[in-house]
Amino acid sequence: LLIDTVTGTSLQPLIFANPHLLGLHLYRGQRQPRLTTLHLSAFVIFAVYNRPSPSITRRNPTQQRRTHIDDKTLLRSTLALALAAMPAMVAQEAERAGEAPHFLVVTFPAQGHINPARHLALRLLSASPGARVTFSTPVSAFRKMFTDVEDAEAVDHVDGAGVHYVPYSDGFDGGFDTSAHDISYYMSNLKAAGSRTLGGVLARLRDAGTPVTQVVYTVMLSWVAAVARAHGVPAAAYWIQPATVLAAYFHFFRGTDGLDQAVAAAASDPWADVRVRGLPPMRLRDLPSFFTIASDVDHPYAFVLTAFRELLDVLDREDTPTVLVNTFDAMEPDAVATLRQHGVDVVPIGPVLSFLDASAAPVNNNNDLFKPDGKGYLEWLDAQEAGSVVYISFGSLSTMSKRQIAEVARGMAEIGRPFLWVLRKDNRGEIDGDDSCSGIGSSAGMVVEWCDQGKVLSHPAVGCFVSHCGWNSTLESVACGVPVVGMPQWTDQGTNAWLVERKLGTGVRAAVSEKDGVLETDELPRCIGSATSDVVRAKAALWREKARAAAAVGGSSERNLRAFVAGN
Repeated sequence: LLIDTVTGTSLQPLIFANPHLLGLHLYRGQRQPRLTTLHLSAFVIFAVYNRPSPSITRRNPTQQRRTHIDDKTLLRSTLALALAAMPAMVAQEAERAGEAPHFLVVTFPAQGHINPARHLALRLLSASPGARVTFSTPVSAFRKMFTDVEDAEAVDHVDGAGVHYVPYSDGFDGGFDTSAHDISYYMSNLKAAGSRTLGGVLARLRDAGTPVTQVVYTVMLSWVAAVARAHGVPAAAYWIQPATVLAAYFHFFRGTDGLDQAVAAAASDPWADVRVRGLPPMRLRDLPSFFTIASDVDHPYAFVLTAFRELLDVLDREDTPTVLVNTFDAMEPDAVATLRQHGVDVVPIGPVLSFLDASAAPVNNNNDLFKPDGKGYLEWLDAQEAGSVVYISFGSLSTMSKRQIAEVARGMAEIGRPFLWVLRKDNRGEIDGDDSCSGIGSSAGMVVEWCDQGKVLSHPAVGCFVSHCGWNSTLESVACGVPVVGMPQWTDQGTNAWLVERKLGTGVRAAVSEKDGVLETDELPRCIGSATSDVVRAKAALWREKARAAAAVGGSSERNLRAFVAGN
């Protein structure tokens, strides 16, 4: 109608036939409104026509013809450009209105990031029938996941479930050599090379006729939001740690109630009481380990705090920042509430575990950075009594000292229960030929280099999980109803152990040596006995049902994810 007023050209039939062009498309369910070229043209015309200038005589509504406009050159030039481009704009917007969503899930090249990102990719497929989902991780990780693909950059690999894989580059396609450079050097190169090559991925997908409509990125990759914005694509963060940890970082960086000062004052006392707004009372050891190094800019892990601070700064610049969180409403209501009260649109969509999604197509889950052991551990589990096996694993990053390995071996020998123990190859070198570790691999247990943890924890023979309390492992234990003996070491693991012991009651946190943080022989039997008590087993069974109900069709997390998908 505005353009009709200025030009005398009737566009009313076009607008009425395509109402999304000048209004509905702007909000089309999106969390971040898309401002199209057509909108901009209309706004420019409006600004020119209505600017406070005596040289422009506006149309007299009582007359049937337009009066003259003195500033003809500027107005006619603007209208000519807008009208000349309008057919292409209309076609483009009409095409966008009916396009299927295309999600690009971008992740950091670590197993603990890749797993929840791949699980989310599968969930997006099932939550949005007809959508396209592309998974992107650095070339070096892609090559480990798909060893049979020769040219990672030239191939659009598709797995059995229909997820597409298109890698970006972190600048170290052959792998990062930690002996040559420190991790800070890697992070700076990751941002520079990643920004450039991920932009290339977005452009390539657009030019191929499959433009991305939503980017989802995991932690450590806040720069992805700027890349997506440069290509006109909305981006949402995917927080793969508990909401409690996100709330702690949020209030720590903002100094809410003096939290940062309280942590600094108590940095040497892990038992010191601390308060995080909106959360129950905690001790310093229950907070992320990186809080205590905030003042040490030269610390080898200072880059982690920097990355999390940058992520929160990115969220702070958005009007209503959306953060998908791998948790569920019943599990962390306090943390979700305090974040929402402070303007963060937290969307609990967990537990994001592929084995909980009955509607997802079968897919080969063996594309880990570590290859599963071929010893037949599942067949070995089949031969064990129900609930008898202690499963021991400390994840993909944590390492065990020779003393720790020896203490666990002796402890399991004293207990006499069958065990399945994951000892990665990078740990095995310390114990080969060591008599103090002779109990490993005895007739009572089996030692493997890697395994499918979801299948192991789902097996009825497994009755207890001795864990480092990584968040993926914690969620899997909850979803499978397996009690936990927690032995956290760093990052979010202390908070996860607190959730397991204090909030859920599905396990116990082991006491460790103050000298070197080792879980000693005498403590292990006590913890396993407590974790497998009737009370803890009953709570584990209760939370198993709650977790599965949240992820099931119609559950709180499934509804939250569908609502997010509906906005794209």
